[in-house]
Amino acid sequence: MSRKNYSEEFRRQAVELYESTPGATIRGIAADLGVVRGTLTGWIDQYGTGTKTHVDGTRVHTPARPHNPSPGTGSESETVEQKLARLEAENAALRAEATKLTTEREILRKAAKYFAGGDELVTRFQFVADHSDTYQVKRLCELVELERSSYYAWKSAEPDRTARAAADAQLAERIRAIHTEDNTYGAPRITAELNDGVTVNERVNHKRVARVMRQNSIVGYRRRRRVTTTVPEPADQKVPDLLERDFTAPAPNCIYVGDITYLPIEGGANLHLATVIDCYSRKLAGWAIADHMRTDLVADALLAAHGDRNGLSGSIFHSDHGAQYTSKDFASLCADLGVTQSMGKVGTSADNSLAESFNAALKREVLQNANVWSDEATCRRQVFRWVTRYNTRRRHSWCGHRSPNTYETLYIATLASAV
Repeated sequence: MSRKNYSEEFRRQAVELYESTPGATIRGIAADLGVVRGTLTGWIDQYGTGTKTHVDGTRVHTPARPHNPSPGTGSESETVEQKLARLEAENAALRAEATKLTTEREILRKAAKYFAGGDELVTRFQFVADHSDTYQVKRLCELVELERSSYYAWKSAEPDRTARAAADAQLAERIRAIHTEDNTYGAPRITAELNDGVTVNERVNHKRVARVMRQNSIVGYRRRRRVTTTVPEPADQKVPDLLERDFTAPAPNCIYVGDITYLPIEGGANLHLATVIDCYSRKLAGWAIADHMRTDLVADALLAAHGDRNGLSGSIFHSDHGAQYTSKDFASLCADLGVTQSMGKVGTSADNSLAESFNAALKREVLQNANVWSDEATCRRQVFRWVTRYNTRRRHSWCGHRSPNTYETLYIATLASAV
């Protein structure tokens, strides 16, 4: 379900994300945000500052694109600024190519080391092969305690081993390319990415992907943290638990869960993120960021979902007993939108585990080894990119390793075919 109308704030954030992300391309950012490349180009022309961050983190002014100048008009030679920008771009391209070659060389080195000396028996076979031109195979096998039949069987299988090693090296390169784009992906998601859109004969087994990743030290990022983000408050009204930990839905726009999580900033400050997540597809239908935790924050997130879904009438919204969700203003907003409230038990995070899991995934995949964001602007920019990519491209295990948007599109297609 792609969005057709984008707010001015969304467009400005998209342009700021493109300009400030090192080495970003219009094609890559457009794909992450789920928009057409030409649309993003138009936004850059309208809202861009004319600067771009290269892969090394430097920001360089980018000259405005000419608007079809007539022949014979304007300067035909480069200005100093244009030449500097061109040389910086060429330098960045060379550095990127050097990085690519270094990565490829490292993959080949690890593969050679594994097949040459990873096993004592293999080492003995290799010893005989390396010295068979100087000494008799029979004598060599006796010294290293090998059966000659076993050695010749190993020798005859060498072409198969070589072909298998080459195939695994090629697969490792494909895996590393996917992992470089999103280093949070583990074997299941990478397998789904490799098998997306290929024939049955071209599909790769997940066990092989896991083995190649293990041999090449490619792992998805994992982080275990336990942080208490919700302080229970006495409810202003009695709201029943309509889900009872069953976070499933028969169709989109039926059941939602939501929560507030803190986003730590260096220096001790915090931003706060409120979410509205569809239980059918795990799509983030609405969200809002603010430097406060007032009721306005959760109200803005619910209104964002209302706009994205063209209405929430008849749906259920499940949350914890935070003071924002138990307030009279939020109850009034739910009533106005035709939303039925549901709440888990006080102080029990498992009753809202779907929302808690989303919060944990965001911080784990964006912050990774860091504990805080460097500043508010960086936090807002990185969260904006992740939550947008979460809907458009990030593969979710619940959706059969498809993105939430793709999962909902399949649902609509199934309905249409049944008519």
